[in-house]
Amino acid sequence: MDTITGEIVGIEHDPARSAPLAEVEFEDDDRRLVLAPEGVRVGETIQVGVSAEIKPGNTLPLAEIPEGVPVCNVESNRGDGGKFARASGVSATLLTHDRDVAVVQLPSGEVKRLDPQCRATIGVVAGGGRTEKPFVKAGNKHHKMKARGTKYPRVRGVAMNAVDHPFGGGGRQHPGQPKSVSRDAPPGRKVGDIASKRTGRGGNK
Repeated sequence: MDTITGEIVGIEHDPARSAPLAEVEFEDDDRRLVLAPEGVRVGETIQVGVSAEIKPGNTLPLAEIPEGVPVCNVESNRGDGGKFARASGVSATLLTHDRDVAVVQLPSGEVKRLDPQCRATIGVVAGGGRTEKPFVKAGNKHHKMKARGTKYPRVRGVAMNAVDHPFGGGGRQHPGQPKSVSRDAPPGRKVGDIASKRTGRGGNK
């Protein structure tokens, strides 16, 4: 593919994403939102293509990236737009590559063997340290969970009244009955450790 150049015209916040997005205007007047790596700024130019320079923000095939370079937004299959290392503050490492395969270590430590023509962006995803900052106020947590579409807050069963949950009621907070329950239990009773083979912290004896 030919190398194209674009200019970063803005940094955007996506409420449903942990990392900031960079709005890029390319030479053909096409505007796209891409994950912003650390260090990029408005007015900076980035390149996408085989002959792009090795610098944060540029996107190249894995075959053209030197070994040991941190990369992000790594494609799983050629042309899929990026599937791995997309959360804020993370990066994958290109371990090695040859004509047939590129070996990439993901943030989890898992090692993936990918097509060397899969593309990746140089650098670390911006927004690192996000999880180290406390929410401080319940409203901040509320807005985060609202963006995720997740049920929040979740009240513990032992904190409920007996009429509301099988673990509810009593003078103190405890389940009051075994937490393990059959997979065939009726709705309303099917709470706790469902069809658990074992419970507790004990190892094999």
